[in-house]
Amino acid sequence: MASLSCAATDLTPLLGSSTNATALANFLCTRFDSISNTLSDASHAINSTYLLFSAYLVFAMQLGFAMLCAGSVRAKNTMNIMLTNVLDAAAGGISYYLFGFAFAFGSPSNGFIGKHFFGLKDVPSSSFDYSFFLYQWAFAIAAAGITSGSIAERTQFVAYLIYSSFLTGFVYPITSHWFWSGDGWASASKTRNLLFGSGAIDFAGSGVVHMVGGIAGLWGALIEGPRIGRFDHTGTAVILRGHSASLVAYGEGSYYGQWSAVGRTAVTTTLAGCTAALTTLFGKRLLSGHWNVIDVCNGLLGGFAAITSGCSVVDPWAAIICGFVASWVLIGLNILAGKLKYDDPLEAAQLHGGCGAWGLIFTGLFARKKYVNEVYPGLPDRPHGLFMGGGGKLLAAQLIQILVILGWVSFTMAPLFYWLRKIKLLRVSSDDEMAGMDLTRHGGFAYVYHDEDDSHKPEFKPRKIEPSTSPMNQTPNVSV
Repeated sequence: MASLSCAATDLTPLLGSSTNATALANFLCTRFDSISNTLSDASHAINSTYLLFSAYLVFAMQLGFAMLCAGSVRAKNTMNIMLTNVLDAAAGGISYYLFGFAFAFGSPSNGFIGKHFFGLKDVPSSSFDYSFFLYQWAFAIAAAGITSGSIAERTQFVAYLIYSSFLTGFVYPITSHWFWSGDGWASASKTRNLLFGSGAIDFAGSGVVHMVGGIAGLWGALIEGPRIGRFDHTGTAVILRGHSASLVAYGEGSYYGQWSAVGRTAVTTTLAGCTAALTTLFGKRLLSGHWNVIDVCNGLLGGFAAITSGCSVVDPWAAIICGFVASWVLIGLNILAGKLKYDDPLEAAQLHGGCGAWGLIFTGLFARKKYVNEVYPGLPDRPHGLFMGGGGKLLAAQLIQILVILGWVSFTMAPLFYWLRKIKLLRVSSDDEMAGMDLTRHGGFAYVYHDEDDSHKPEFKPRKIEPSTSPMNQTPNVSV
């Protein structure tokens, strides 16, 4: 809100030069300044409340992701995956407080990394308040939660703590500084020296959040290897079904926020998710012959991951295109993952990494000039979508973002996971994996089984996997 001021000397000529006129001018200015201060306070309160509410929405995604993870793994690992989601928030909160927020938004800084506000020193500042920290922390732990899904059901607990702290305290903050901070070298929020005259537009994190989490999870799952029983002795993929489709459906959710075009952002996010869900429903029906709620939920999430980059700068009809393509990106990458014997229990790398990358490309193609100028004001001739007559500069910036995120996350997270494997801190033993980590690492199971009815009680004694010649939708003869 622009500051308003009143000076008695400005009013005196209009009221006359008498003593009474001067007193009246002083009186009016006093009242005017009081009203201005009240409006300024109200504006600050509204902005802070809105930002906190947005933070709560983003954090709610973490709660939903916990449900999604719990439903997607087998019952014997439910407590383990739920606990890792809690600790993503806890460990990530401390590391982001100590280092992450400073690396991301510690201005003034250079284009690569922030240099101020470690441990929130000198916060609140003229730039932001505590509410902004909470909002950004919620995004940071979302990236860590995505990664945890890729390496579920076979990872040692200490490895979760190490990678989560490193990702939220260093890897993710550097990326968010590049693309979200006003000082970042590729940020669309800069006022000068913009990348290709545009900067990379990533409004809510297709690249910064989803790609970072997805690429980190990709390296974790590749280095760790597939779960026992995920591929049979012939190399054929065998589905290890999650134990609760209800929890998966309950865990779905999306988020949107920021200051401009809130209504349009909500509409485009909704349409992209709905389109992706329906496309996945019918696409998987054609490919497998089944109507599968888990596939539909993952398709819905893929649409959300893709639209978050351009949700504020595209038309609703374009969001439908975004969701449609995102669904086929997810389906195609899942087929490729099976052929390459890549095991990701939550399809996190394919969903968040692949669909997030498509979302960045989509923005470079469909961003409308009017909306770009509305959300990123101050540069009337800023490049916009290629298909919307804006040339290829924005698309070039989006492609640069994809490449640097892929390179940066690979450069930092792959060595970390490799080091954890070398010192034997990454993967649990085969016996522990077969029995389930709830029993071997957490002292019990997430579900209570009654002695009088143990027909559904899982068998926890480790035993040899029997070779499977069954079709892909048959679960191998291993522990539940």
